[in-house]
Amino acid sequence: MKHGTVFVSGTFNVLHPGHVRLLKFAKESGEKLVVGVLSDKVAGVSAHVPEEFRLEAVKINGLVDEAFLIEDSPNDAIRRIKPALVVKGKEHKNQENPEQQAVESYGGKLLFSSGDVVFTSLDLIRREMASQDQKIINLPIAFMKRRGVQVKDLVALVEKLGQVKVVVIGDTIVDEYISCDPLGMSEEDPTIVVTPVSSKKFVGGAAIVAAHAASLGAQVKYFSVVGNDETAQFCRDELTRFGVDHELVVDDSRPTTLKQRFRSRAKTLLRVSHLVQRSVDEPIQKALIKSVKSACTDADLLIFSDFNYGCLPQAVVDESTAIATSKKIRIVADSQSSSQIGDISRFKNVDLITPTEREARIALRNTEDGLVVIAQQVCERAVARSVTLKLGEQGVLLHGRWGKDWETDQIPALNSAAQDVAGAGDCMLVATSLAMTIGANMWQSGLLGSLAAAIQVGRVGNTPIKKSEILRELSE
Repeated sequence: MKHGTVFVSGTFNVLHPGHVRLLKFAKESGEKLVVGVLSDKVAGVSAHVPEEFRLEAVKINGLVDEAFLIEDSPNDAIRRIKPALVVKGKEHKNQENPEQQAVESYGGKLLFSSGDVVFTSLDLIRREMASQDQKIINLPIAFMKRRGVQVKDLVALVEKLGQVKVVVIGDTIVDEYISCDPLGMSEEDPTIVVTPVSSKKFVGGAAIVAAHAASLGAQVKYFSVVGNDETAQFCRDELTRFGVDHELVVDDSRPTTLKQRFRSRAKTLLRVSHLVQRSVDEPIQKALIKSVKSACTDADLLIFSDFNYGCLPQAVVDESTAIATSKKIRIVADSQSSSQIGDISRFKNVDLITPTEREARIALRNTEDGLVVIAQQVCERAVARSVTLKLGEQGVLLHGRWGKDWETDQIPALNSAAQDVAGAGDCMLVATSLAMTIGANMWQSGLLGSLAAAIQVGRVGNTPIKKSEILRELSE
């Protein structure tokens, strides 16, 4: 049920995605959204932008019906306006809220939204100023200071990545980029007409995860299922070129998954996927489990790279996990659900899971709670020790227990000029996992994963990342 006036207050140095979530929730909860912006005097040292600019930024936001400067206090403003609802972020729910008394004085209600303020405005101000430089990838200095992460330690970790022995199992995908010249609109129907100019293929899915790991120096054994076709041979040739020891089981009843992207002028016009989504048959499942068992006799890390195309039925996941656990091998899982239903929580007793926010919410069937709550719940559901929650342009949320207590922090997206986001998650998965396996803590491994992803999105096509690329960014 919608209420009358809804009130939100804050400093609002820079309107960032967390603020927008909060305002959207508040707008949807009532008929009129009123926002109080703390004046310079009231905000004190938390105001990094002059009050007139902060107020103007809020006023021009399409969600806001009315905005004004708070010259006294939020509580005085609440008593004066008497809004039906006062909305705050979910992260304040278990804290002391001074607005509670003011709201109750006239029969109003205090409501907590799921619109977490994930990044501080000050972080975004610094990032915006940094973007004036020619350098498009910038290390998160505030995060590094907060968590005691030093560049020299990151460099030392990168140099040791080659010590890891990795087993990767999952869905093989080939990504084909077809570059087109636009010819115009069709006269018969409202369709854009293009002519293909060139085509380039890249291995993707779990195959590129294996290739990323090998390119960073790790010893990799890769297991997957492909069809009996030219695309499968392309995969074998590329994996060999990348130095990946691979075993691809042939399933004559399915094609090798091929995803085509038709692009023109740096934009994707259309995607076409050639695939089968049913689970592989039992004989193939047994072959995969046998191969993983053999490979795990001499491995440090097991990576599940699941795209929900049938290569990882639950029996394969459970038996492979049991094998790795018995060998005290670290286990990491990623289950992508970009265009289909998936469940990251089906990977149990792992060291790290790396879902997007949407994938975590799908697994939990939870669209309401805030990000920290979602991160905690998905860890509990999967019995996972840590999670890297991918937030797209907002970066990542790191949440895990590396001692007695659970800890949480955020890393903003590090590349200010992304060209192609395809493969960013794969790159992040590998760099984070390898670093974690050689002893990096959650903050170090999360930052190296974010840096690898930032490098990946700066180019078109999913190509294996190199140590030298990461080291170059750390040295600049």
